[in-house]
Amino acid sequence: PPPGEPAPPPAEPAPAAPAEPVAAAVPAEPAVPTPPPLTQKPYPGLFDMPTAGTAQPMGATLSADGVNFAVYAAPECLGVHLCIWKPEDLKAGKEPTVEIPLDPTTNRTGNTWHIHLPKASDQMLYGYRINGQKDQHKGHHFDWENILLDPYAKAVLSGDRKKYGEQSAMCQVGEECWPQYAGAVPSRQDNFDWEGVTSPKYDLSELCVYECHVRGLTAQEGGGTYDDIIPKLPYFKRMGFNALELLPIHEFNELEYYTPNPVTGEMRYNFWGYSTVNFFSPKQLYAKSAGDDCGRAANREFKTLVKECHRNGIEVILDVVFNHTAEGNERGLSLSFRGLDNRTYYMVAPEGQFYNYSGCGNTFNCNHPLVREFICDCLKYWVTEYHIDGFRFDLASILTRAPSNWQTPNDEGHPGTGMENNEIGVGEALPDPPLIAAISNDPILGKVKLIAEAWDAGGLYQVGNFPHYGKWAEWNGRFRDDTRNFIRGFDGYAGIFAECLCGSPTLYSQGGRKPHHTVNFITCHDGFTLRDLVSYNEKHNEANGEDNQDGEESNLSWNCGLGPHEDGINATPVAKMLRDRQMRNFFTALFVAQGVPMIYMGDEYGHTKGGNNNTYCHDNEMNWMDWGIAKDPVKNAGLSRFMRLMRAFKARQPALRLSEFPNENNIKWHGHEPDQPMWDETSRFVAFTVKSHEAGAEDSETLYVAFNAHHLPAKVVLPNPPDGCAWRMVSDSALQPPYDFLDADDIPAQSKAAAEAMIRPSLASNVYTVMDRASVVLRAERVAPLPPPPVPEVPAATAAPAAAPAAEAPPAEAAPPPQAPPAQ
Repeated sequence: PPPGEPAPPPAEPAPAAPAEPVAAAVPAEPAVPTPPPLTQKPYPGLFDMPTAGTAQPMGATLSADGVNFAVYAAPECLGVHLCIWKPEDLKAGKEPTVEIPLDPTTNRTGNTWHIHLPKASDQMLYGYRINGQKDQHKGHHFDWENILLDPYAKAVLSGDRKKYGEQSAMCQVGEECWPQYAGAVPSRQDNFDWEGVTSPKYDLSELCVYECHVRGLTAQEGGGTYDDIIPKLPYFKRMGFNALELLPIHEFNELEYYTPNPVTGEMRYNFWGYSTVNFFSPKQLYAKSAGDDCGRAANREFKTLVKECHRNGIEVILDVVFNHTAEGNERGLSLSFRGLDNRTYYMVAPEGQFYNYSGCGNTFNCNHPLVREFICDCLKYWVTEYHIDGFRFDLASILTRAPSNWQTPNDEGHPGTGMENNEIGVGEALPDPPLIAAISNDPILGKVKLIAEAWDAGGLYQVGNFPHYGKWAEWNGRFRDDTRNFIRGFDGYAGIFAECLCGSPTLYSQGGRKPHHTVNFITCHDGFTLRDLVSYNEKHNEANGEDNQDGEESNLSWNCGLGPHEDGINATPVAKMLRDRQMRNFFTALFVAQGVPMIYMGDEYGHTKGGNNNTYCHDNEMNWMDWGIAKDPVKNAGLSRFMRLMRAFKARQPALRLSEFPNENNIKWHGHEPDQPMWDETSRFVAFTVKSHEAGAEDSETLYVAFNAHHLPAKVVLPNPPDGCAWRMVSDSALQPPYDFLDADDIPAQSKAAAEAMIRPSLASNVYTVMDRASVVLRAERVAPLPPPPVPEVPAATAAPAAAPAAEAPPAEAAPPPQAPPAQ
């Protein structure tokens, strides 16, 4: 399968179309192996005589006097063995310490196999052997030789591996990267003290999201673990990031692509982690305590990170990948799901081919009833056990596709969907997807943050149309693309950009959604960093070892020079200075727009990946945070300071956090002259004033914001400030730091006074020059107290009790910018 997570599609994607199944070579069908006789007996030191057990709950769970095991397997499964290792035997690469055959008459309820081990030791690891016929044509991949990981395993070990990036020392040649996986049984001693610390539980509208990678945050300093992030939390707090969106931390194998890079000579890794092995357990090798206490210590280390985030007022959002797994296509690995019930867990076409809507070889069969229950169980476990605040769903459009169901064949005898008498085809987008409905209506999951990446690799693009049930937010890919095009100076985007600044009401106002349901971003982990977005016209992925053929071709970027020859460090001094200004423009757009802002790790200080827009395979400085630059505003040319102050400005300005979409009562559009917006095709100028009239925002200031994406300065006549107020400079991206953000307390008083004195006459005359490719923010500061309302003279004899103040008029119905042309 193609490595890494697929890049997001362009703003105007092709219509959705079913993915073509991957053709499969048909192997000879082996005979069904004959399992050993059914004998169950105690194992001294590990457990007493096994009993029947129960079918619920799934996984390995504590009972009153032992451990119960329950696992689902396909109806065609002929037999199951529970395999038990002592930890030292698994690390030594040995066969299971003991195997317990399950009796289909006493250890099976429906399609769930179960057994109970009384007096079970907590120093045990487990997996399952599944017996059945391997039949490619019928979609079965049973393999008695494989010992499978329980999908519900809560802690996972991989052979003797205890350190990120190191191969197993005990495996046979060729298997060093994939030693045996095993789950840990639960322990009565596995307790965690949350110390009364609870989540801040911010409203979604209050968030500023920081997309980051657990290892990438601290690997440069020799760390790379959950524990190493904790000392960095004060930095995130100071910068104003109150939600960490962690790239996948579910168990995955970073050695999945472990081959020499022909260009750099380094080894290639699955760095990002979008290739899940187990959904219930945190990645073991992200823990400083990896391997300890049968893997349970890593769980406690991750809980400690979540607790300390909450203690610092920071929420934790997990990037979850329920669209595919690490098992690849029908010729791939058999680690867990495939060996238990291949054609239930995956979307499998006739003759056993795989549908590939994920672009990574397989597609998780999300809306199959059993898989839907599995996903909901998993999400609820992370909320209740780990106190997770929300989830970002990778390629979430797959979660809306109709399943393949081999138990309900269509008229042609092929797998149907079981929906509306199979009138709905496999893979079709469902208007009311059972999985999305179940998550949205769940009493636990319906109360956490739910964020969709509303597209997939099969062409289904649902930005603004994702089935949301009034609860789901979306990564707004249109905001990203349209803002990039306007800021780099493309014609025809003035009205479209204005729509973005309003929170994209055309996309999100229908169905009761609000401005906070758009997660606005300029960059994310896949694609250019912010620095590279303004430094490269073309991608430079040569270091990936794929002849620069991988990664997105269309990046909507501009190197601020005269052509590709000025990419990167080859630019002129003028182009390099303009790059810093453009990054400040992007931050201004992000924070003055209605909606939830998201920043990608390192963008706050201008991190570069050298023009590589697909760094999935690099465990090096490309993907590592550079704390020396991040914490030093001098080294990062004041960019981190500008971003931090702009974030704080948004947080204290109600006008930039409206609960409803802007309308003619609170926003006015301007051009070079007040109240004369410039929506023509060649316009590259957008300006507006905005003020909140909502309850609780009585002290809201009127703000003026202008963007000039033209290559020439614009002399602008400002609208009159409100009575008793005067315009005061907040920021001007054309100025050098620290004067680029002037409305701050960290500038020496004398220097600040001198700078304001130079600007004050112009602002007092309601005139200001917005420089070429610059953005300006002003606020109307009150310079005279409001006069008290007149007291009416009422004769004493006829005086009456004072009437209650009139209720404020309700705001007008939300609407996009009134004069703006429709989005193109």
